[in-house]
Amino acid sequence: MEFLTARPDIVGSNTQRSLLSYWHRKRRNALLPEWERLEETPELLRFADNLAYAELVGSEDSYRLLVNMQGARLIESHGGYMVGRFLDEILRPSYKDQSLAMCHQSITTRLPVYTLLDMRDCNERIVHYERLLLPFGEDGVTVDGLLVSIEISSPEGPFESRDLMTAPAKPPALALCATIHH
Repeated sequence: MEFLTARPDIVGSNTQRSLLSYWHRKRRNALLPEWERLEETPELLRFADNLAYAELVGSEDSYRLLVNMQGARLIESHGGYMVGRFLDEILRPSYKDQSLAMCHQSITTRLPVYTLLDMRDCNERIVHYERLLLPFGEDGVTVDGLLVSIEISSPEGPFESRDLMTAPAKPPALALCATIHH
């Protein structure tokens, strides 16, 4: 999978641009900002429905991602509650490798990764699926978790988000995949 190198202004969603600014401010002079619980971060709490957090279990060289927070809109679009489960066990085969490669890119570069996927809902409407991955690390150097922001929209107007990611007929088309440098 090829990752472009991009500036922060490539991010389309206003919410995700706010999250990217938050990540950058929290980082200060470190490679990574430290993750704080969502309940303790009012700036993030207002975006909670579109957020998930996955903790690295193992080391950066050999890890799995354990979902320990999932917002309501993500529960709806992914077809269920995933907290307490490993990402590699719950992703659908049609986009599992692609999703894990994006997580790996964010973990190994210690940088945000932004992707735009195009897919169809159950009524065949085009749906844009914007994903922003933000790495966090308690020591400021080693990644120990990823904050995931998902924004879903359609240029065709109203669309069906329920179970959008559970069983797409075709794998989502990757329209953009970028590592964001500040």
